[in-house]
Amino acid sequence: MTFRRAAVAILLAASAASAAVAAPVPKDQLMQPPPDAQPYVIVSESNTHGREWRWKTADGAHAFRKSQDLRGWITEIDGKLRLDAAGKPVELEVRGVTDYGDAAEVFRVKDGTASWDSGADRGQAAAGDAFYLSRGGPSSMRGLFVERLLADDDGVMKLLPSGTARLTRGPKVRLDGKHGEVEAQLVFVEGLTAEPVPFWVDAAGRHFATLGWLGLFREGYEQHLPTLRKMQDEAMIAATGAIGARFLTEAARVPVVIDNVKMFDADAGRFVDGMSVMASGGKITAVAPTAAFTAPAEVRRIDGSGKTLVPGLWDSHKHFDNEYDLLANVATGMTSIRSPGNRPEDARRVQQRRAAGEIVAPEAFVAAIVDRNDPLSAQSAELVSSEAETLAAVRRIKDAGLWGVKFYTSMNPAWIAPAAAEAHRLGLRVLGHVPAGMRPLEAVQAGYDELTHINFVLMQAMPQSVVDVANTAARFEGPAEFARTVDLDSPAMKAFVAELAARKIWVDPTMVVFERSFNHDAPELGYSYAPYAGTLPVVFERSLAEGGYPLFGKVTRADMRESYAKIVQLVGRLHKAGVPIVAGTDGWGLELVREIEIYHQAGMSAAEALQTATINPARLVGVADRTGSIAVGKEADMVLVAGDVSSDLDALRRVVTVVSDGYVMDGDALRTAAGFSGMPR
Repeated sequence: MTFRRAAVAILLAASAASAAVAAPVPKDQLMQPPPDAQPYVIVSESNTHGREWRWKTADGAHAFRKSQDLRGWITEIDGKLRLDAAGKPVELEVRGVTDYGDAAEVFRVKDGTASWDSGADRGQAAAGDAFYLSRGGPSSMRGLFVERLLADDDGVMKLLPSGTARLTRGPKVRLDGKHGEVEAQLVFVEGLTAEPVPFWVDAAGRHFATLGWLGLFREGYEQHLPTLRKMQDEAMIAATGAIGARFLTEAARVPVVIDNVKMFDADAGRFVDGMSVMASGGKITAVAPTAAFTAPAEVRRIDGSGKTLVPGLWDSHKHFDNEYDLLANVATGMTSIRSPGNRPEDARRVQQRRAAGEIVAPEAFVAAIVDRNDPLSAQSAELVSSEAETLAAVRRIKDAGLWGVKFYTSMNPAWIAPAAAEAHRLGLRVLGHVPAGMRPLEAVQAGYDELTHINFVLMQAMPQSVVDVANTAARFEGPAEFARTVDLDSPAMKAFVAELAARKIWVDPTMVVFERSFNHDAPELGYSYAPYAGTLPVVFERSLAEGGYPLFGKVTRADMRESYAKIVQLVGRLHKAGVPIVAGTDGWGLELVREIEIYHQAGMSAAEALQTATINPARLVGVADRTGSIAVGKEADMVLVAGDVSSDLDALRRVVTVVSDGYVMDGDALRTAAGFSGMPR
């Protein structure tokens, strides 16, 4: 999960802010926690990634400090928050730098008027009794917000800039730790994102832990991450079952005909006008020109005039958090996903619940991450310290029923070939980041079936000084600095691309990651998110306004933009040479249509670009015989969208109807259930 900002990770950790100031406050000028500060530890299932501290200043303000190094992604920030007698913010400041730029944010209340500048938005409003929720700052700042919400009589609080937060209480558990026994309780806050956000508090109502993509624990209790994660997941499961029961009914699976529609034939790579498609019993039973098709008398009919029917979409790089996350993916037209890295237990749970008809979710094909036990190892990975342990990890992944093995950047290159051979013997696919010290061609020759992220493809042309430390921020900064100078027409690059094509090595570029990182200056809603403006919870929408990757060395933003343009050209060259490509986002999934649009910019036709999110991933995971295109006998996985996709790929965002395994679901109803307030523009 290199670039992914999971819900709690974005909203509760450092935000990607970049206010209009000359430069971020440097680390040595940030506040330093006193000896009596409350310490927190930032952890994952596989490693420790940083620390936070919380304390009261001499003048009564609440102070916070965060220091995190996530495999080279550096966050060094602080925050100071002053509350009035009623517990509402009257002054806030966040300073420092994150991996997406300057974290600067300010908020003030004067004469009853609140004003703020988060770097992404500025505004004023009557302060009233609302609580200003910052875009960023240390995660423990949100813990203070939860404490104030707990102290409120009804657990409901108005928010600034807008919105309302509502708190509900969940189960309790007693935990032993460094400072004695603690009774921890799970609470959920609704109104921040499209799903309830979980927090843990102690018996006194003080913030104890926050579990998202990473975990934030009161120091001395971080060993309880698995226990709290399990309880939190179970609470989410109970909530999402009721949503599934509303959509996955017998009535939703009656025979249906979509008439008079422009249909995308993914197998042939063409759009066909005036078609009728019938589904019954979860299968596609008829595909024919409307003029020549006679539907059964009592079948449900949907008029497709002015619309396009496409196969269910795939995000081929989608790390999922929970069932709410997956529900949102279906609401945006996804009926399948490929996850290049989720915990086996999460994969099993979601696959079993979906098969049982309990949840609205895409079908998930999941790989697990394997990395060397190292300070720079991947979070939530199977950690190994020898070739023998690597082979054992591969076998466990097979035993867990997963689809593939994803190797990561701290792996010992010498272990890749034997591990890949074992994975192939067991019928697993091999993919991943390219380990530090290896070039992508070497990884392919050692057994990779797929290269994940376009920056690792580009490692073939990077200086050795970058390749040798590609398990640090160099994996990002190297391409940002040097991609613009790469000669794609050099004999070496042509030979490399030709070998990828000859071997049929798949590439999952995740271009949206580099578009926003290399091109943005100040925080803004990029092309991926702008169409959703106004349809998302305000707190969530503000968090999506990201600045670009911080400038480093002598590299300018203009340099990064040139490098991005060269990377787009590389995608075009890969496609033209016959290298198979799948569309993945490494994000929320909201970015998928933008990923497809970038491929169109790179030289693919609209049909070719759409194939990367339909039939191509079905071929990649080995299920093209049953899904990935609209054809008689295949599973009824289809999406009806408003507009003509052949001339306007943006129409893919305007989901009218989703058909998944034959269940016909209304797009508006799905969006409402997933926390969206309307159809994107």
